[in-house]
Amino acid sequence: MKLRAVPRTPAPLGPGGAEVLRLITVQRVPVWLTVHANGRRRYGYWQPLSSGVGLGVCHVALPTDECDALQAAGRIVLGDPVVDPAKTTYPVRPVLPGAPPAAGTPRQTRQATRQALTA
Repeated sequence: MKLRAVPRTPAPLGPGGAEVLRLITVQRVPVWLTVHANGRRRYGYWQPLSSGVGLGVCHVALPTDECDALQAAGRIVLGDPVVDPAKTTYPVRPVLPGAPPAAGTPRQTRQATRQALTA
């Protein structure tokens, strides 16, 4: 008997998680995770105040719990960190359907990310 690989169906998202994933996927500006030296984590992006003129920006924070859940579920990934003494900043990207899986198992990837975030 031959076994065939069956694609894993991601767990359904709640309304908050679906909206956050939509923002990260459709967003025309980059989304970032900032981890401060004291361990505080914040996902967000910079949004223009005036789309017509393009002057001024404001920071829009995304719900940390929802973003962490999306990362744990393999729906978003963190890019290469930019490190300075006060914080570490990671670009946040959606995992596109059909994209090759990230290196390592999801558990190993999460553990490595957690270690990097708390180092």
